[in-house]
Amino acid sequence: MDKKYIATPNRTKEILQTYQFTFKKSLGQNFLVDVNVLQNIINHAGIDKQSGTIEIGPGIGALTEQLAIHSSKVVAFEIDGRLLPILEETLHDYENVQIIHEDILKANVHEIIRENFSTDQTIHIVANLPYYITTPILMKLLRERLPVDSITVMIQKEVADRMAASPNTKSYGSLSIAVQYYTEAKVVMNVPKTVFMPQPNVDSSILRLVAREEPPVFVEDEDYFFTLVQACFAQRRKTLRNNLTSHFKGMFEKEKINAILDSIGIDGTRRGESLDMKEFSVLANAFYNQQNEA
Repeated sequence: MDKKYIATPNRTKEILQTYQFTFKKSLGQNFLVDVNVLQNIINHAGIDKQSGTIEIGPGIGALTEQLAIHSSKVVAFEIDGRLLPILEETLHDYENVQIIHEDILKANVHEIIRENFSTDQTIHIVANLPYYITTPILMKLLRERLPVDSITVMIQKEVADRMAASPNTKSYGSLSIAVQYYTEAKVVMNVPKTVFMPQPNVDSSILRLVAREEPPVFVEDEDYFFTLVQACFAQRRKTLRNNLTSHFKGMFEKEKINAILDSIGIDGTRRGESLDMKEFSVLANAFYNQQNEA
């Protein structure tokens, strides 16, 4: 049965040769050639025959095919026009697939969901994301608060580790906070380079993000919160006080920064990586209120 699937080395080579397709480095194209890995992604995503699924970057249709088999409908966004005739052929047998030739970063995903799925359907986003643009894509999807239950993505291992990291670890940073503000993040599986064609230079992981109904902390202003968190990690080896002094240069004197930190009981000699999200929310709200009073 596997031989019929797109996601085998032989079938992938055959398709690429037929269409004389060449990989574009600028689009970060690495196609999956292992059916077992794809079925693991489907299982971890929690997809069933009632689910609606959205894919980003279907390539030649390896993951799309598995999504079509296991879910009720697949809507896939593909930016590379050269792949459209290939997808038309490889997915010819699946009537529940719709390919949209559009950049996901520019797409109105809310509208696409309204047009293609019913309101009582569980919707999952699943993708093998290009490494160079993983973070902008995920942050767009999260910040738009789409009505989706989960996002399951194959991404660079190092980035997956950062998104799912806990405080006081090397991987923990502003990206961990941003992703975990919107979702519960978990690395569910590591994937070797050998299951891709061409093989990338880095290892990959499958990251599962489950949407939170409400953020875990209250913040006065989300943009302000994320900006301040980034400032606290601007130079990882510097203390909180030093990073904040650089960030607020010309606005708050060092004494004022110390006074605000004292008032909320956060030690300025700590480093950003030691603060959890609750502490960051308290910190951001205190500076936000001070700034608006100033």
